[in-house]
Amino acid sequence: MMLLLDEFLTHLKTEKNYSDHTIKNYAVDLNQYVNFLQDNNYYQKHGFNVSYKVIRRYLSELKNSNYSKTTIARKLASIRSFYKFLVRENQIDDNPALHLSTPKQRKNLPFFLYEEEMEELLEAPDEDIFGIRDKAILELLYASGLRVSEISNLSINDICFEEKSIRVWGKGKKERITVFGEKALQAVKKYLKVRDRLNPKSDKLFLNKYGKGLSNRSYRRIVKKYIKKTSLKLRVSPHVLRHSFATHLLERGADLRVVQELLGHVNISTTQIYTHVTKERLKKVYDRAHPRA
Repeated sequence: MMLLLDEFLTHLKTEKNYSDHTIKNYAVDLNQYVNFLQDNNYYQKHGFNVSYKVIRRYLSELKNSNYSKTTIARKLASIRSFYKFLVRENQIDDNPALHLSTPKQRKNLPFFLYEEEMEELLEAPDEDIFGIRDKAILELLYASGLRVSEISNLSINDICFEEKSIRVWGKGKKERITVFGEKALQAVKKYLKVRDRLNPKSDKLFLNKYGKGLSNRSYRRIVKKYIKKTSLKLRVSPHVLRHSFATHLLERGADLRVVQELLGHVNISTTQIYTHVTKERLKKVYDRAHPRA
């Protein structure tokens, strides 16, 4: 049993190029499912070759234990992927999880900053070495829509200054090219003039005071630090800058497919959530401004 799980997790790492964090989540989800099979004597009788009714009972137990719909959907997706692997490896004939529908979830609109709020945030850093670095980070996050993990992995060689483009390694280690604007370019160039004063011990673009690459947590702390310096008083993560990037592009007429490519979304449906944001904002503006609204 554990051998099959180990083989599946190895498959995710070597063939699917999933991150360690994602693989860890799969392992947690599947071990919980296996414990359910063992506790209820299903595995002893049938191994993994169970009917969809068994999985449905498992999902029902999760619901009764007050797991959220999002968490249940993720756990079902993990089980579904595992059974797909077992079918491929001829361990079972049928994927029972395919007969179950994913729980419907309420879509929360992504939170973003308005353009004037972004301007205030981008002007918050000081002119010392770390302020110059942080200004470049904020400008680049907003100009490119990068995820924290993506900017954390950026090296100097990943940036083409002439074309104002970045080679990005996204989810699943998939490579894409994204672009950025003039203000981000000037902020990064200004930072590079002082970068050597941090005694670089890494080729990562953004360094901490020890000359090593910043961690994901450090980027979150930096954004939080400058939000506190503004009048915004909001809970803002680096991902909010990514939401703001996409929302502002669409508000100014960018094509949805282009935004999808810049964000590195596999499915257009993931990007379409931002069209709901812009429509929601238009409605609020209309209701506030039109005399007969």
